[in-house]
Amino acid sequence: MSEKRSIQKEDLFHLRFLNGAALSPDRSQVVYAVNKINPEEDKEFSAIYLLDIASGQRRQMTNGKAVDAQPRWSPDGKTIAFISDRDGKSQLYAMPVDGGEARQLTAFKRGIGGSFAWSPDGGAIAFSAVKDADAPDLAEEAYRVDRTVYRFDAIGYLDDAVKDIYALDLAGLEVKQLTDDRCDNGNPRWAPDGRSILYDAAMRPDAARTLTPELMSVNLDGERTAVLQGWDSIDKASITPDGERIVFVGRPKDGKPIGAKSDLYVLDLKSGEFECRTSSLDVGVGGRLSMDMPVAGLSLWNVFTSDDGRYAYATAQRGGSDHIYRIALSGGEACEAMTAGDCAVYPQGASGGCLLFARTSLNSPPELYLADTEADTMQQLTDLNGGHLAGLAMPETERLQWSGVDGVAVEGWYMKPASGEAPYPTILYIHGGPHAAYGYGFHFDFQMLAGAGYGVLFLNHRASTGYGDSFSTAIKGDWGNLDYKDLMTGVDHAIDLGLADGGRLGVCGTSGGGNLSCWIIGQTDRFKAAIPQNPVTNWRSFYGTSDIGIYFGVEQMGGHPQEIPEIYERCSPITYAHRCTTPTLMVQSELDWRCPAEQSEQFYTVLKANGCVVEMLRQPAGYHGASINGAVKLRRAHNDAMLDWFACYVLGD
Repeated sequence: MSEKRSIQKEDLFHLRFLNGAALSPDRSQVVYAVNKINPEEDKEFSAIYLLDIASGQRRQMTNGKAVDAQPRWSPDGKTIAFISDRDGKSQLYAMPVDGGEARQLTAFKRGIGGSFAWSPDGGAIAFSAVKDADAPDLAEEAYRVDRTVYRFDAIGYLDDAVKDIYALDLAGLEVKQLTDDRCDNGNPRWAPDGRSILYDAAMRPDAARTLTPELMSVNLDGERTAVLQGWDSIDKASITPDGERIVFVGRPKDGKPIGAKSDLYVLDLKSGEFECRTSSLDVGVGGRLSMDMPVAGLSLWNVFTSDDGRYAYATAQRGGSDHIYRIALSGGEACEAMTAGDCAVYPQGASGGCLLFARTSLNSPPELYLADTEADTMQQLTDLNGGHLAGLAMPETERLQWSGVDGVAVEGWYMKPASGEAPYPTILYIHGGPHAAYGYGFHFDFQMLAGAGYGVLFLNHRASTGYGDSFSTAIKGDWGNLDYKDLMTGVDHAIDLGLADGGRLGVCGTSGGGNLSCWIIGQTDRFKAAIPQNPVTNWRSFYGTSDIGIYFGVEQMGGHPQEIPEIYERCSPITYAHRCTTPTLMVQSELDWRCPAEQSEQFYTVLKANGCVVEMLRQPAGYHGASINGAVKLRRAHNDAMLDWFACYVLGD
């Protein structure tokens, strides 16, 4: 038997990632998509597979030489529709389940975007797309701006990118445009009677909080009706099978600070009244675990309603786990956990007592499972990476818990390298958000660093979700205080346990994690190297340049810059940048509109001016999440640079 080896950066190209799944109407089959990188072409492709549940037989339905994604069953179970970029632009296709070539259904000049839905009778498909109009080249032509937010991360200039809702009649392949406004309209869901479509209207031209959609309905004559407006958040809305209620995850404008939990609500369409169904849960509905893998199509925060309309199935995060809860939609509140264990699970479908879900853990990318909620049984349906992982020495991870400076319990984990002896050179890896969390989900960077001989310390500092509202809202107007202290006491705890070598420490993180990485090296010189990626370094300029700055800055700081300039200055890492002595590699995506390039550039310049060792890795055409699910060459460059920088300054190689 050959000896197992530690995971290496090249293993990213051998792993396969589940990217969405759907249960057939008769619950006998599952269709799912799988992502895999082709290292020779430096591209990532996705193929669609069909699995017969009873026999376990599976068949690859598309050739894997394009991005074929979002497979959806027709109501009669005979056809699968999906989105593919095989002809250069993403278009709708359909193929028979029993074999045969896929048929192209749309031919939009700039392709279609977002999700789509079959009508209840199977005669039409609703989808969203950018209008078929010639777009000006904004790199060369002058243009005028009147939107509050005019460009958005991973979307671009909004007037050139917002989508409308369309309906495709499958009999004659006739397309009808149903909306025509400047909102980004998407995520269509048919009413059970097939006469109208529920959809999300985001990116309203006059809105500062562009990510929060209004919930709208449009009939087949193009007549629109507002269903739900004015909430702090609305997500994953669906219509109950009887067509009388809407189930959604959200938070009303209730005056609670940013970071407060979301709940599952039911809206009665006749009365217009809504009811919270999860007020008894002390944690929020909707998983927010941070993972490093391309899982955009996995729909991590799905909500499904049972066939009889009695229950909803949704995730709730508690600490480092995401689990599916069955939530009663009427009567007394009842929230029952349907899954358990040190893992993260995400629903992909629910029908007739069957619950289809994806499950991931620290040492395993997502796999598909099917649970029978009545018989209380569960079976694993896929084993995408078992063969490859079997040859690797997967790291051991130890759960940590300690008290913060104010006595509040803080949770974290220490992933040990597969070789070497403790205390280990250690990388403190900080999550972004900040209202997100680490936990029992696969993170390739952690695995790669552990394979290179580092211990990886990842923890849920103050502002993280999964620990109640007082924990997740604790840093409003006070960034760099309790969050920073939680991180430092966590490092001290790992050192006291004999795990981390206090003389060989590195720190890194993206977005909010980049912010804290920059903050840390302005407060202490205990770290030998730092890699902040796409950080917030200057709250005042972030307010004016970020696609979310005009609301996120106000929510996080507690007011506008002219109202509380001292807080904007005190909470900005740029204020302390001149004190930095830690060798620092800034990683910055050039088309990041969330944390624009000027944030890294300011910090880089101050470090240069004050004699600190600093370099910058630029990611051309990259957006905020480029190192996780951007172009393969950007992910490769990020991983190479991370290993090189830490080897040079933490290990001293």
